[in-house]
Amino acid sequence: MSLPHALLTSIAEKPCSGYDLARRFDKSIGYFWHATHQQIYRELGRMESQGWVISSEVEGGRAGKKLIAILPAGRDELRRWASESSAPMRLRDDMMVKLRADAAIGPLGLAEEFERRLQLHEQELATYLEIEKRDFSAAKLSHEQQLRYLILKAGITFEESRVQWTKEALRILKDGVEAK
Repeated sequence: MSLPHALLTSIAEKPCSGYDLARRFDKSIGYFWHATHQQIYRELGRMESQGWVISSEVEGGRAGKKLIAILPAGRDELRRWASESSAPMRLRDDMMVKLRADAAIGPLGLAEEFERRLQLHEQELATYLEIEKRDFSAAKLSHEQQLRYLILKAGITFEESRVQWTKEALRILKDGVEAK
């Protein structure tokens, strides 16, 4: 996925200022696609020069505040990109290599890092479950809400599996140290 397409999606959902876009991005798309605020602003400039978005001064807003909206060319680009096939993402995690190194050269003391990661996965799962309760507890969801909920469920499933896998890794790491 590319940052411009993630930004186009967010702007298509709701035109907003660059600042508001960066904040919204952190609370939605940012859960599965990371970008710094600097990267977002830089990309917005490129997207405007390509004619994908337009920015206009916000009347009554603070000086220099601009509203960013998607243009027809931006919608066309988003449609073009979304229609392309893409390969599923492969797992790319340095901890897998560290586990291989532990298997190859002996105990490396990885349990502490796995404990830390377990806490992070549990925190992320708790955040997702709070969002689920807050935003998706209605009996009947619109099509748009169902799609957003589907994305959230992918995050929930991922974090649940990472919690389970990390606990298993910890057990094996601790059993290996005790056996030595």
